[in-house]
Amino acid sequence: MSRKQYVLIFTILIVATVFLWWFYWRDDTPEIQLNYTIVANNLDVPWSLAIFAEDYIFFTERNGNVNLVTNDTVKIIHSINVKHTQNRESGLLGIALSPNFEDDQKIYLYYTYQEPDSSIWNRLTSFTFQNLTLIDETILLDRIPGGDLHNGGRIKFGPDGKLYVTTGEIRRGELSQDLESLAGKILRLHKDGTIPDDNPLTNSPIYSWGHRNPQGLAWHPMTTELYATEHGPSGEGLRFAHDEINLIEPGKNYGWPDVVGYSEIEDYEDPVFETGDQTWAPSGATFLDDPDSIWHSRLFIANLRGTSIRVLEFAPPDFRQVTVNEPIFQDLGRIRTVVQGPDGYLYFCTSNRDGRGSPRMNDDIIAKFKPP
Repeated sequence: MSRKQYVLIFTILIVATVFLWWFYWRDDTPEIQLNYTIVANNLDVPWSLAIFAEDYIFFTERNGNVNLVTNDTVKIIHSINVKHTQNRESGLLGIALSPNFEDDQKIYLYYTYQEPDSSIWNRLTSFTFQNLTLIDETILLDRIPGGDLHNGGRIKFGPDGKLYVTTGEIRRGELSQDLESLAGKILRLHKDGTIPDDNPLTNSPIYSWGHRNPQGLAWHPMTTELYATEHGPSGEGLRFAHDEINLIEPGKNYGWPDVVGYSEIEDYEDPVFETGDQTWAPSGATFLDDPDSIWHSRLFIANLRGTSIRVLEFAPPDFRQVTVNEPIFQDLGRIRTVVQGPDGYLYFCTSNRDGRGSPRMNDDIIAKFKPP
């Protein structure tokens, strides 16, 4: 066989291989275009959202304002005197509505305050929503260690009807391992502030410990298991990044400050996912609960440093292995939280005016989008 014939056959084989690869392995899935609608803008660092109805959106601003968006109007319904400093992390943080809100009109808040002696604490409290204002503050849990940094602050009701609270370790890592301290923990309470009998520690609101600065809580819609987002180190012990997604089990120790990310040390629980040398600064999170959506049961995580909403999918049957990990809305800057509304939309807010972002015209915003 001549050299020209060898070259011809070789060329035909290459062309055939490329064609077969294109035919069998090309991705015919159309690119999904996501569009968001702005619900409110020109806000002052919105931190947490609680949605009763499509046009009844409660949210906190870190400066101490509790707000309601209704009829396309933003109204301040209450203001709290909080410890708040630009470029820091304290202030009015979490908000949650009672599971029986339609009947009892209870709204729950978590905020940082300063006493006359300059000591700083966080407080969990409830109010009654009446005549478009908040009345009758009831303190449920007080003197949670507070500071300018690492206050946690996410509060959410779980499928069991209990109120879950994330607390930070206020840059004192040893408090995360101290079971006499409420810092660096995830707490679990009845909605009246009393301690459930089935909590892992007797007469203690502590549900899990060994946390640095957890800011997101989300329950998987198929298993009802609790997942939490947590900020990794930013220089402690010359360690950086390694943000975590943890599957929270009662009475378990998640390792901070002794370990970061995966350790496989028997005494500590490893995260189900960690970011390695990337820093996301993950904040609020939610699983999409919509069986009609192709994104049903995916985890949506608001990222501050990561300037996006990160979308993760966990593989069955145990939902501990990430099979999808992709960012959306990367052009909006720092995103603080994301929640699902009763209308099936996902609502989120930006945090570009917190002293660490680059505010643009009309920041900060609350927006919504419909997952495919």
